Amino acid sequence: MKYDFTSHLDRAGKDAIAVDLPTNRVGNYSDMNLREGFDIIPMWVADMNFATCPTIPEAIIGRAQHPAYGYYAVRDEYYDGIIEWQRRQHGVTGLAREHIGYENGVLGGVASALRILCSRGDSILVHSPTYIGFTMVLTNNGYNIVHSPLKKDENGVWRMDYEDMEKKIVDNHIHTAIFCSPHNPCGRVWTREEIEKAMAVYEKHDVYVISDEIWSDLILYDNKHIPTQTVNDWAHEHTIAFYAPSKTFNLAGLIGSYSIVYSKRLRDRLDKEESLCHYNSMNVLSMYALIGAYKEEGYEWLAELKQVLSGNVSFACDYIRDHFEGVTLSRPEGTYMLFLQCEDWLKAHDMDLNTLIHLGWEVGVMWQDGSQFIEPHSIRMNLALPLDRVQEAFARLDKYVFNR
Repeated sequence: MKYDFTSHLDRAGKDAIAVDLPTNRVGNYSDMNLREGFDIIPMWVADMNFATCPTIPEAIIGRAQHPAYGYYAVRDEYYDGIIEWQRRQHGVTGLAREHIGYENGVLGGVASALRILCSRGDSILVHSPTYIGFTMVLTNNGYNIVHSPLKKDENGVWRMDYEDMEKKIVDNHIHTAIFCSPHNPCGRVWTREEIEKAMAVYEKHDVYVISDEIWSDLILYDNKHIPTQTVNDWAHEHTIAFYAPSKTFNLAGLIGSYSIVYSKRLRDRLDKEESLCHYNSMNVLSMYALIGAYKEEGYEWLAELKQVLSGNVSFACDYIRDHFEGVTLSRPEGTYMLFLQCEDWLKAHDMDLNTLIHLGWEVGVMWQDGSQFIEPHSIRMNLALPLDRVQEAFARLDKYVFNR
């Protein structure tokens, strides 16, 4: 490979909560008792343990070398890069500068979109398992969460339950839904037919859609991301979609996402809502990071990254199947996260989930409590590490946790 996905990146002391574990964020690690002789393998928070594409620091450093950082206008290269990225990566046509907006983060964008689509106290439909960020945004902003559970089919693939979605919408007078595509934490990459069926339910009951598509570049194997707004004319005009280079290129600490809204009415309202706080402004270095990411080298780097992630996912899923009896999962089609279901193993070993999670922590496998995603007995794992670190983590889980 042209790029380095095998070196162990030393992130200690470099402002990375993945390794400098927090005691007041998602998961309380203050009671972790790391055994002597084990180092930490960061597999919880969804960022990558790879160096980003070289054109990104080049762009940031090149701009930072000029010693003035005053007020600025967004460069044409920023918008041109997004339009070309969406065209080449996802087949999007007709996207223009006026359809693109800025938001400090996808979750902030979700909050802004909620404020223009509904009132505080309204019920919002989300699928469960549910990304914990959605739960926090909805709870903190005073909305009522209504879950429509995804169900596994006979092949263990997570599916939407359209009848349940419709019933929940009608019973709770719902007019706004959050749609996660690809789905976090399940890793489903929805097919065009699945999205069309969901949009038909939403259209029938006049439900606007907030579509989080931050994972859309990280599609594994032969799967293909279908942007929600492209499936039909109704979805095109009734969906507010959010994207960012942060998951794709490991840029979360730089802040910055963008929205795509084709409806002029929704675009005007969202722009106004986002302006009210007077601090939702793009950082000049964040702008250059996106410009650096969406260069030709970024396409090449991403193609190699997806090969690495696909290999890691295949190794992990096969290892779990062959070695961890009672642990099941649906092989993710996108993202770099695994979502383990451990109920059968816990029952067989008369153990609770918290104890199981701590057994992993003791040997340095920093995985995440999946019950926070509205799925009991589950664990979420990040596989965006060099393969030998993934292999080491599973060897530890085999010897010291599941088959001790």
